[in-house]
Amino acid sequence: MSRLHLRPVFWSLSLSLLVSLLACELASCDPGDSANAGEDAGVVVAGCTPAGGARPKTAPDGYYVNGNTICTPDGKPHLLHGVDRPSLEWQPGGDHLSEGDFASMASWHANVVRVALNQDFWLSDAPSYYAGYAAQVDEVVRWAEQAGLDVILDLHWSDQGNYAVKPGQQTMADTHSLQFWKEVAARYKGDGRVFFELYNEPHDVPPAVWLSGGDAGFTVVGMQQLHDAIRAAGADNLVLVGGLNWAYDLSHVAAFPVVGSNILYVTHPYNNAAARQPDHWTSSWGYLTSSVPVVVTEFGDASGTCSTDWDKQLIAYADSHHTSWTAWAWFASDCKFPALLKDWNGTTTAEGAVVKEALLRYDDPAAPRPGADAGSDAGGDAAPDAPIADAGGGG
Repeated sequence: MSRLHLRPVFWSLSLSLLVSLLACELASCDPGDSANAGEDAGVVVAGCTPAGGARPKTAPDGYYVNGNTICTPDGKPHLLHGVDRPSLEWQPGGDHLSEGDFASMASWHANVVRVALNQDFWLSDAPSYYAGYAAQVDEVVRWAEQAGLDVILDLHWSDQGNYAVKPGQQTMADTHSLQFWKEVAARYKGDGRVFFELYNEPHDVPPAVWLSGGDAGFTVVGMQQLHDAIRAAGADNLVLVGGLNWAYDLSHVAAFPVVGSNILYVTHPYNNAAARQPDHWTSSWGYLTSSVPVVVTEFGDASGTCSTDWDKQLIAYADSHHTSWTAWAWFASDCKFPALLKDWNGTTTAEGAVVKEALLRYDDPAAPRPGADAGSDAGGDAAPDAPIADAGGGG
């Protein structure tokens, strides 16, 4: 097994994470044992009564984090189970977005939807700024919440802090991303049912840059800075932090944790690399589930074979590790996307059928809410069609 290397910043971790990691180390446990993939890992749910009794601050009607548990406003453990909704990253008006779209997700018993966004459509000084974009996002949030879904707003596409660069998936967040989150946080700080996923798929930067920023051919803004900017804007909403290696790898979090409150960590397990196979899941991200909430915000068969085995194994592993998930992607395409829908009439792909069956088994709806709308009721006009970008591992 790979040994744990303690660094000074490690001591800023919560006591629960420290104890669990050292317990594994002292016992010489093998977190990569493939025989345990999908089996009960003995993850203990922390529950929703914080030590000392003081809850972290929350956004209005929002959730909070205690140990490895997401907690509802009334103090009950909760898991996020839902789907990813792409298109607002490549098309400012979205593709086939409608109120019925989100009602259909809810009919599968999804309790959350992850919505991909493009910072250049949002920021008013960007050349590709779309005046109706923020209102379109408001509309999506309203439709989702009316259907009983919570919403993860995911910064999917960025520009390296240079408007001459075409927006797309970059290695990490940038200075424009920082401004994006300041504005988004200010807009949704009054709605605790909206969560913020800081950056879609970080990759090819060292852990120290991932955490604190630095140079990667452009000025990277780190996860700590993004978290802090959201909190400085007065938003105590849940914050989701994706790992390295295209958001798959969380093994560095032991030495480079984001310090703050109401933090969830994110992984994207696709079957497009040997290091992402089930025998690596525990050492790469599963180990963390005993200490902090982990959300698989993307997964699917990226091999192009249209197999359902990957989805079944991932969902079983997540269930046994008290792990939330959202499946890529609620979009009408084929298994190579990979998509959950064959068409906009709701016909499922093979993977979609597996995800739908899993969602229907859960009985953990989003917490009851007062019903106030977030942001503006205005929606943007549909934009001209834009080509669908290569989704890589999925997103």
